[in-house]
Amino acid sequence: MDIELNMTFITLGGYVEVEKYRYLYFLIMLTFYILIICCNSVIVFLILIHQNLHEPMYIFIAALLINSVLFSTTVYPKILVDSLSESQIISYPACFFQVVILYSVAASDFLLLAAMSYDRYVSICKPLQYPTIMRKTTVKVLLCLAWFLPAIQVAAGLTQYARKKLCSFSIMGFYCNSSLLTIYCVKSKGVSGFILLVITVIIPSLFILFTYTRIFMISYQSSRDVRRKAAQTCLPHLIVLISFACFCAFDAIIPQPEFNVSKTGRLIMTLQVIVYTPLFNPIIYGLKMKEIYKHLKRLCCHGKLN
Repeated sequence: MDIELNMTFITLGGYVEVEKYRYLYFLIMLTFYILIICCNSVIVFLILIHQNLHEPMYIFIAALLINSVLFSTTVYPKILVDSLSESQIISYPACFFQVVILYSVAASDFLLLAAMSYDRYVSICKPLQYPTIMRKTTVKVLLCLAWFLPAIQVAAGLTQYARKKLCSFSIMGFYCNSSLLTIYCVKSKGVSGFILLVITVIIPSLFILFTYTRIFMISYQSSRDVRRKAAQTCLPHLIVLISFACFCAFDAIIPQPEFNVSKTGRLIMTLQVIVYTPLFNPIIYGLKMKEIYKHLKRLCCHGKLN
């Protein structure tokens, strides 16, 4: 097989008996994709049209849900096509591009969650200074950093792999993720990858832990109303953060050759990564955020009346 960049194709070997269950694969993945698009879009739509939701916290939530749509749109259409195809392959440039998009979105999610934690910290711990600190300009700057900085960092970090020689043309997955790094002849020393991990994951995670620790310490010493406000607004963010971090760890571990699990086990775990978080986030924010739930309930009731 020619290993020139524009002629190389990678086999996606993560499917289990796709010839036998191709229509079942297609139906299940199409259902999940439609649910993800609809659930995320409804919450983003509610945030856009209602003036009282034009607050920093809800804007960051909308950005996070837009990322979920982007993540799913990068993965699902290719899976739907592959499930009906005779061969499950992807060109190397397309695979590389998919990896860049997926990890840019994942890193962006960590930064958005860090921005949310900072917003909650200022709101609860410095309420009088909140309007001054969390101005529209501040929100715009944080959004731009959360969206563009990870894309630049991930693209720059992965550029070193673009022209490396491939020793394998098959990955154990049905979309391109960190398993792509296992097919190169020369393994990277991982210095740039470690720096990228520190900047996009570890530092934001430590910042999030610090801010929520401060929030809970201050709210514990405050009145019952402050404690209730902290619980109502911070708990959904913490649930999303924990689940997202767990599935990011899953996504990093599953493709490794040392991860000794059956092909079916890999398939199930990979499905959880691409289904759970994009579908889980809008449900959590829709049901647990009081103002969003209020508008969501009103929308549902209006639909029933019509």
